[in-house]
Amino acid sequence: MTTERASTERASAEPGPAEQTAAGPTTAGPTGADRTGFTRRALLGTAGAGLLVGAGAGVAGAGALDRDDRTGPAAGPAPAGGALGAARVPFRGEHQAGILEPQQARVQLAAFDLAEGVGRDGLRALLQRWTKAAERLTAGEPAEEFDNQVALDAGPCSLTLTLGFGAALFDKAGLADRRPPGLEPLPAFPGDALDPARGDGDLFVQIGADDALVTVHALRVLQRLATGTAALRWQSAGFARTPGATARPVTGRNLMGQIDGTNNPKPGQDGFAATVFCTTGGDQPGWLAGGSYLVFRRIRMLLDHWEALPVDRQERVIGRRKADGAPLGAPAGAGEHAPVDLSAQGPDGTLTIPADAHIRVAAPAANGGAAMLRRGFSYHDGLLPDGSPDAGLLFLAFQSDPRKGFTPVQRKLSRGDGLSRFLRHEAGGVYALPPAAPTGGYLGQQLLEG
Repeated sequence: MTTERASTERASAEPGPAEQTAAGPTTAGPTGADRTGFTRRALLGTAGAGLLVGAGAGVAGAGALDRDDRTGPAAGPAPAGGALGAARVPFRGEHQAGILEPQQARVQLAAFDLAEGVGRDGLRALLQRWTKAAERLTAGEPAEEFDNQVALDAGPCSLTLTLGFGAALFDKAGLADRRPPGLEPLPAFPGDALDPARGDGDLFVQIGADDALVTVHALRVLQRLATGTAALRWQSAGFARTPGATARPVTGRNLMGQIDGTNNPKPGQDGFAATVFCTTGGDQPGWLAGGSYLVFRRIRMLLDHWEALPVDRQERVIGRRKADGAPLGAPAGAGEHAPVDLSAQGPDGTLTIPADAHIRVAAPAANGGAAMLRRGFSYHDGLLPDGSPDAGLLFLAFQSDPRKGFTPVQRKLSRGDGLSRFLRHEAGGVYALPPAAPTGGYLGQQLLEG
C-alpha cells in the first residue's frame, strides 16, 4: 500500500476522529506515481459514506443506515486559492483509486452492457481506451477524444474512476472459466424490491470528484468512448458533504439526520486488508489479487414515515443519540466514539439499546465478525407518484468476499433490524474490481491477459 498521495489530498481535509473511514494511499508526484501507504487525512471518511448508522455495525444491509458503518471523509475548513479543484488522486497504484481515498462530494455511478458479439478483443480495446482517458482526466487534463469542454476550467477535483466487472460479462467475453466465485448472485432478502433495469450490468464505474461537472464530464467521455462496444444500462448521481462545509472536521449525516460512519473498518486495524482486498489462494482467481468485490445497493429511505417519529423513537431504532451520535446509555458529552455497551440495562431492567436497534443487529460481534468497507452517497431524485421523496442512499460496500461479508449481515438485518421498516432496497449489483492498472498497462489487463 502506499503512503502519501499528497497530491491527492484535499488541502481542506484535516485529520478527524479515528472513527472515520478508510481513505487511502496517496503519493505526491505525477500521475502514475505509485501509492504505497496511507496519510492521516487519507483515513478520513465523509458524510453519506454508508447507510449503516449504528456503532459497531459491520455492513449496511436492509437496515443499512448505520452511521457507524459508513466510510466518508470529514469536511475540513474551507480551502484557499482553488486548492479544492487542484487536488489530484494518482490513477495508478496497488489498488484502484476510489476505494481507500477520502470520499468526494459528488459521484456518478453507472453500469454498461456489452454489445452483442464484442467478445474478448472488443472488451480489451474498450478498457484500453477507458484507461487512457481516465489517466488524463484524473490528472486534470482534457480527454483526447470526445471532450465536451464541460469541465474545461476545472481542476481534477480529486477525481477517481473505479471499474468493476459484472457476472454476465465473463460469458459475453469468452471468459467464463475466469469468473470469480464471489460473483454468484446474492440471495433474495426479505423486503427486497429490486428493479433489474437499475442494477447489475457488465461493466460498473464509480466516478467520484468534488465537483459535479467533473463527474458528469468524465461519465460522458466514457460513454462516448464505448459507442458501438457497450451501452449505458443505468446511472445514478449522489452527493456527500462538500469539503469545507463545516468549521471543523465532523462525521457526516445521512438524509435521516443520523451521524453516519463511526465504526467503518480502518487501515492499520488487524485484518483490514483481508476484509477489503482479495488475495491468492482458496477459490479466488489469481487475476483478482489486490482487487476487491463491490456490493451496490440503491436504498430508498421512507423519510415521511421516519420524520413522523419523535426523536427519542428514532434514537431507539438506531441505538444512538441523534444530536451527537453517542450510543444510548453513554454519559453526556461522550460523543459518537464512546464504547457501545450492548449489555447495559435501564432502571426497569430493559435493555438500554433495544434488541432490534440497528447498532446491535449490525454489530460485527453479532455477525461472526463479518465486516466491509462502506462508502455511500446520498441521493434525492424528486418525488414519487404518491408524493413521497425518492431519496436515500447509494450504498457501496467493498470486501474480499460478499459471501462472507454482505450476505450474512444483510440476511440478519433484513429479518431483525428495526431500521428495515424505514428502508426499501430498490436496485443492486455485485461486481469484481480488478487491481489497479499495471505500469504501462490498462484496467482489467490481469483478467484479459493474465
